[in-house]
Amino acid sequence: MTDPRTPDASRRSERSRRAIYEAALALVGEVGYARTTIEGIAARAGVGKQTIYRWWPSKAAVLLEAFLDLAEQAAEAAGPGEYEIPDTGDLEADLRLVLRATVDELNDPRYDAPARALTAEGVVNAELGATFVEKLLEPQLQLYVKRLRAAEDAGDVRAGIDPRIALELFAGPLAHRWLLRTLPLTHDYADLVVDYAVNGLAPRD
Repeated sequence: MTDPRTPDASRRSERSRRAIYEAALALVGEVGYARTTIEGIAARAGVGKQTIYRWWPSKAAVLLEAFLDLAEQAAEAAGPGEYEIPDTGDLEADLRLVLRATVDELNDPRYDAPARALTAEGVVNAELGATFVEKLLEPQLQLYVKRLRAAEDAGDVRAGIDPRIALELFAGPLAHRWLLRTLPLTHDYADLVVDYAVNGLAPRD
């Protein structure tokens, strides 16, 4: 029988890991990615920096795992099906709903700073960029693919569209405006993106 007074190393490690996640996300939000250091994360989390280096090779790796964990917690809190694009039979309404939710997430300070840091780091760090795409972006893009294929089957979009190109008409403009920060990212903008993408730019009768 295990002595209840014996420290549980696995629980202690999990507490340390979660403290490191929280410290990394908080520091990037407060001082920016460039000024965030392993030493700073360790001090904020109350652990030795060797503990961090034992689990991660760099601050980028720490931040990526912390951000993926944050996204996973949000998905769990939302519940099953909440992270699907709805299929009400009205493609335009469904896309407006999901793009508005995307706007809210991109404007959320909890996600904005770490997402920008990881996006920038992924440009120069190919391995991290590939992991970021594989574990976070690609699953989200597949939700668009699934909804657009359902719309094609229902005759709501023309047959033979490439869903990977089509989804860029929705996701691309939001990402572009978010990255540049030259104009506000709003629900009204999301609605117009859907309108232009679904209905085109040609004159209407």
